[in-house]
Parts: sequence; C-alpha cells; structure tokens
Amino acid sequence: MGAWWSKLAGLFRRKAVDDELRAEMDAHLEMEADAHRDRGLSAEAARAAAARGFGNRTRIRESSRDAWAFEPIESVLRDVRYGLRVLRRSPAFTITAVAVIGLGVGANTASFTLLDHVLVRPLPFAAPERLVMLYESQPANGIPRTQTSPPNFVDWRAASKSFDVMGGYFSILFAVNLSGTGEPQRLDSAIVNAGVFEALGVQPAAGRVFTADDDRVGGADVVIISSALATGLFGGPERAVGQRINLDNQAQTIVGVMPAEFAFPSRGAQIWRPLRFSPALMASRSNHVLYAVARLRPDVSIDRARAEMSVIADRLRRAYPKDNARTEIAVARLRDMLSPQSRLLVLAMFGGAVCLLLIACTNLANLLLARALARAQEIAVRVAIGAGRARIARQLLVESLLLGAAGGAVGLLLAAIATPLLARLVPIALPVGATPAIDWRVFAFAAALTLATCVAFGAAPAYQSYRAPDLNALRSRSRAGRRTGVMRGALVVAEVAGTVVLLVAAGLLVKALWRVQAVDPGFRADGVLTLRTALPSPKYSGPPARASFYSRVLGAARALPGVTSAAYVSYQPMEPASGKMPVLVPGVFDDPLQAPSAIIHFITPGFFETLRVPIVHGRDFDDRDDEISPLVAVISQSLADRLWPAQDPLGRKLFAARAERTVVGVARSIRVRGIETAGDPQIYFPAAQLGTMSTYYAPKDLLVRVDGDPLVLAPSLTKIVHDADAAQAVADVRLLSDIVGAQTAPRRDQAAALGAFALLAFLLAAVGIHGLLSFTVSARAQEIGVRLALGAPRGRILAMFLRQGCVLGVVGIAAAVPLAYAAARGMSALLFGVNPADPAIYASAVLVAAVMTVVGSFSPAFRASSIDPNTTMRMAE
Repeated sequence: MGAWWSKLAGLFRRKAVDDELRAEMDAHLEMEADAHRDRGLSAEAARAAAARGFGNRTRIRESSRDAWAFEPIESVLRDVRYGLRVLRRSPAFTITAVAVIGLGVGANTASFTLLDHVLVRPLPFAAPERLVMLYESQPANGIPRTQTSPPNFVDWRAASKSFDVMGGYFSILFAVNLSGTGEPQRLDSAIVNAGVFEALGVQPAAGRVFTADDDRVGGADVVIISSALATGLFGGPERAVGQRINLDNQAQTIVGVMPAEFAFPSRGAQIWRPLRFSPALMASRSNHVLYAVARLRPDVSIDRARAEMSVIADRLRRAYPKDNARTEIAVARLRDMLSPQSRLLVLAMFGGAVCLLLIACTNLANLLLARALARAQEIAVRVAIGAGRARIARQLLVESLLLGAAGGAVGLLLAAIATPLLARLVPIALPVGATPAIDWRVFAFAAALTLATCVAFGAAPAYQSYRAPDLNALRSRSRAGRRTGVMRGALVVAEVAGTVVLLVAAGLLVKALWRVQAVDPGFRADGVLTLRTALPSPKYSGPPARASFYSRVLGAARALPGVTSAAYVSYQPMEPASGKMPVLVPGVFDDPLQAPSAIIHFITPGFFETLRVPIVHGRDFDDRDDEISPLVAVISQSLADRLWPAQDPLGRKLFAARAERTVVGVARSIRVRGIETAGDPQIYFPAAQLGTMSTYYAPKDLLVRVDGDPLVLAPSLTKIVHDADAAQAVADVRLLSDIVGAQTAPRRDQAAALGAFALLAFLLAAVGIHGLLSFTVSARAQEIGVRLALGAPRGRILAMFLRQGCVLGVVGIAAAVPLAYAAARGMSALLFGVNPADPAIYASAVLVAAVMTVVGSFSPAFRASSIDPNTTMRMAE
C-alpha cells in the first residue's frame, strides 16, 4: 500500500511541477518579448521573435517529463490506452494481425510440444539419462534388434559390472481375464521382475513394488495394478492394496498400485505380474521372449557398457555356439528406443510447423511494414510539432507488443485445442503419457519469435521514418512505399516458397497414404466382426476343455442369422504380437539361425473361408485334424517358395512348433503384421494339435463373417460366449475393417496435419500477395491517375500489376523447388516407395501456387485499373 500511496502522491507532485514549469516558460517568454520591444519591435512581433528564440514548448515539456521519476509508469499506461484506441480504429488490420500471430504460435506450440514430449523431454523415471535397454542383434542375418532368452538374460545380469541393477520383462503384453468384480474384463498385463521397478526408480502410489521374494518360483500370488484400475475397482489406490482379485480364475493379492503416469513397458499395461524363471523357461536359449532394462553406474559411460557387453557376448558365443553363434548384445539409451519411422514422423510435423511459422511471420512483417508506411504522415506531423524520439519509439513498441500479446493468447488457445488431436501421433510403445501437456518453454519460444517480428517490422521501420524524416510524407506516401517495396516483395517470395514446400510435402504424404491404402492384405476384411476370448489357464490348459469351448461358441455363432462362417485364430490379422518361429526342413534347413522363420497360427476349421483366403494347393483343415491324428500344417505360398522352390510341397515334412508335421495345403500369402510390413511367411496348424506349445499360442480371437452389419450381432455373440462360460471375458469387439484401417491412422493424421499447414500457408501467402499489391496501388494512386489521364489503357494498368504479382510468384516457386526436394529426400522413409521427385506432385504444387498468385493479384490489379483519374487529381490538389 505504501508504494501505491507514494505513486499517487507523485501524480500530484507531477501536476505541481508541470504548473511550475509552465509558469517559468511564460515568465521567460515575457522577458524576451520585453527585450525585443525595447529594440523597437511591435508587441506582436516581439512575442513572435521571443517564441522563435525559445524553441518548441511541447518538446521542452516532454523532455522535462522524461526526466521526472514517475513519468515512465504513467507514460507506459498512457501508451497502452492510446495503443488500444489505435488498434480499435483499425479492426481489419488488428484482427488479421492477431489471427496471423495466433496461427503461427498455435501451430508451433502444439507441434513443438509433441516433439518435446516424444523426443526431448526426459522420461518420467529417476535419472533417465542413465537408463538403457539391452537386447540381442544378429547383423549377419540382417536382424537389427530381437529379444533375448531367459538363460542369456540371467548370464548378462550375473556377468556385467557396468550396471547398478538390471531387470527383465516379456516383450509383449499378456491379456488376462479379471472376474469376480462384476462384468468379466479382459485386461493387458506385463510380466516383469523386481529389477525393472528398481532400475526405473519409480515409487508406487500405494503399497510396494516387487521384491526378490516375489520373483522366486513358488512365491506368493501377488500383482501390481494401475491407478486407473484401482480407482475403478476399489475407489482409490490406498483402498486397493491388500485386496484380492481373480485373474484367469486364480486369486491374486494386490501389493501395490503404480502412479497414474506410469506407462511401462507401454501404455496398454494395467496389471504387472512377477517374472519367475521356472525350469521350463530356462530350458532353452532359443526362446527369445525378454527385453532388459538397466541403470548405468554413475561412473560408467554407455560406451564402456557396450564394450563390456561385447566381451560377454563373445563369451556366450563360445559357450553356446548352437544358439548364440551370430548373436551380439546391443545397448541403447531407453529414450532412443523409438522406431525410426515414428521419430521421422514427429520431425516432419516439426518441420511443417516451423515452415508455417516462418510464413506467418513473413505475412505479419508485410502487414506491419504496410501499417508503418501508412502512418508515415502521422509520424511526420508528430515530429513537426516536437514529439520526442523516445516517445514515438515507445508508443510504436507498445502497439506491437499489444498485438503480440493478443496473438499469443489466441495461439495458446489454438494449441490447447490442437494438442489432444496430435496426441494420436504419440507412439503407444513409448513409456510416457498419451497426451502431451502444453510446454510453457516451447510456447515462450514461439511467442518470443513472433513478438520479435512485431518489434522488428512494426516499430523499427516507423522509428526509422522519424530518425530520417521524409518531409514528402506530409504530402504523399509514394516515395516511402517505393523504399520498402523490395523488402516487402522479398517477404512475399519467401511466403510463396514456404507454401510450395508444404504443398509438396503434404502431396507426397497423401500419395504415400493412397499407396498404403491400396495394398491388398491378402484377405477380405469387410463384413467380419472380431472379438477376443482368451481362455485362461489352468482352467483351459487341456485340449478337451478348449475344444469343447470352441465347439459351443462356433456352433451357436454359425447358427445366428446372417452369419456365413466363423472361426478361431491365435491372433487376428494385423496383430503385432503374433509369434514367429524358425521352420526346419531335414536336409535343407537344419540350422535354426539360417532357416526361414514364419508367423505361426493355430486355427479352427473355417478360418480361410471366413477371411476369404484361397487354398491354392491341397486342402484346408477339417474335423478329422484332431489331437490324435497325424500332425499337419498349411503353409503360405511365400513359405512354400522359400522351402521348396519350383517343387510340390504337399506331403513333405517340416519341423515347427516343437514337432514334425506334414504339409497338406498351401494358402495365399497375407499380411498379418501390418499393411506396410512385407508379407511374412505364415504357417497354420489345427487348434486341436497345440500339443506341448504354450497356451499363449492357443486360439483366442473369434472371427465372424456376416451378411449385413456385423456390429448388430455383437450382443448376441457376447451372450453366446457367456453361455459357454459365464466367467469368460469378452474384449476388443471390433470390425476387422477398422483394425486394418487403423494401420494407416498415423499416416492419415500426419497427412491431415501437414495438409492443414499447407492450406493455412496457401491462405497466408494469398493474403500476402493481395496485401502487397493493394498497398502498392494505394501508394501509387496519384501516379496511376496521371497515367490514365494521359491516355494509358486500363488493360495495361491491369497487366502491369498482375505482372508484378506473377513475377513474385515465379521467383518464389523457383526458389521452392530445390528446397521441397531436399525436404522430400529427408522424409523418404515415410513415402512408402513414392519418388521424392514425383513430377505430378511438384506440378500440382506449382499449379496451386500459380493459381494462388493470380487470385491474390487480380483484385488489387483490377482496382488499380478502375481508378477514376479526376477523383485522384482532385485529391492531389
């Protein structure tokens, strides 16, 4: 309060000082006038001579105020009020400038926030810079990354000295049935050991994490659940600890609840179960199912850790040549485990946003330059009546900052709207939250860049007009307009170039999206409904129990109206977790490291009919292929070509899925791991012949082909499953066409985002060309009037201004083509085989830019040709 009273008192003191200064100036002028009268001048002439000698009273008063202690505070407030009035008097300019700033800041804040969230921000773990991933690689076989086996992991952990702790976890999530808490649910669970939580350094929201006792074979049945699941089941984390839940018909005790933001190994995990190295799991070094996460010791670099693990890999190759002959151990920072395509996708978004920001700033610069020139007369008048240099500069700076502040607020609002939409581009495998939070550091950077543009192109030109005042500005703006014409033209060229670059990038991505969508997956997805009913162990560990369940569900499903076929399969198409194993052929491929691998599926009869996958040779499975009949297999055409090129595969023997089997059919190859993933070879086995394979490979996805809308039958199919087993959870009820369509969702989102950037750039560049020519027409109105008065054809005037706009467009396009090609080469990994120099895309972008140039130029050019010479000449008088 004391400070405010002091300022208030200062205002009263200022008035007193002002009055005293005015009285002193009046007294001085009167004394000078008396002196001139004594020299013989008249009273009026004496007062005029005294005023001339004294100088500008306004400038003297302003200089005195600048030296007064409280003047800056009040003066800034006065400048703000005056700036608001000035901006209100020019609503079109103000709205346009604020919109341009808002678009630039908003797009960049959202894109930079995504970039920061995915690539820059430290992972939400303790000392994340020391966290590394360990995995196997086989460079000689062209395998850059693969999981390791449990025995190899145990040897790594025992032999390495570079890490404080090392934890292991299964590379995939396992679905479990949660029952006894209302409607059965199907939830994804991660299997991890205690070392994972210790390495990550994450504390639970309630309870505890796993300990070494929990990892022991025969240990207590304990689980850790997510905060969301704890809240949904028990009302909160604290209430969940100690509760018992049924997972796959086994009672489990909840010992801990993880924080809401915990998302390891991926965002899908809601339950964590202990990893126990049972004798069966430790029996084979060829069972690659684990990844490892470790924390480097404080005094150990990642290069030193890599060198140590290389020595350990060499030792394991010598000790176990059969399984580790070509195996290396790779060490990478946990932050760097993002796929190259996901990284490039985010960087492409970042580049598009930067390009849009530059275009927005360029457009804003043009707007502010035009406004500065339009106010040249005002500034000249203020200089003539004695306005101080600092006073004018401060006023112009305040107006620019007001525009920047308003535009920044709009940009923040747009970023808040756009960021959740861009969240779909966050890779699900990244152990971070799904939605990036708006980062104020990034917003401050984008806003500072835009405000710098406001100051540089708004206040600076006008202030320069004051420092070197053009007296012609009191009469005409034409000369001033010519002085900045080159600068404004260069800015328009930059806008056109940036627009063409964005158009080319968006066009290439759209064409790549079309190519991906046109890929034939090898099966018919339309009209197929899928739902997951994974059968829990030990309730369904035996073949008879599983066969009975499949028979009841499939029989009832096939009897529903509109159902033409139905079948069970281990994994629905496009399932990334589908198992892949080597296929051995005696005398041809005896070495598992050199034998071709195939994705394995256990299926029930009717699978190929349901997906409309033709059997090109041999037969399909039927009811005679049961657990007591000879083991058989159907292989894909691609696997047949690899195993027995130019030979008949029917009746031949192969070893896969832990048993020797006879080939009875060849099916068309399909894409099962993604549209963009080349068709991996596939091998199919009858569901009844699972044998000693883990129940993980047992059929779990029900596929039903329907004539009509498949979703209509979803409630009936759910009821059929519950009739077969009331405790069985039903999950992931979806159309197969939606699952296939989801494969291109990231591409669609990216193409849509860059397309939106390109559209905004197009509009901004068109506005820039229109604004430049409009101002030129206004500044040269008198010249145009004189030309018309002297007989110049209106068509020539129209062509002159159209030519000016087109020249700028041509220069911008010429500069953009090499830049666009460089950008396309940088994102070639996203183009799915589309040529980075695709002539049709470049021609389309150039055509759109040419149309933009002509459209933006025509209206000002037409207005120039329509000027009335008589009106213009009268205004010049």
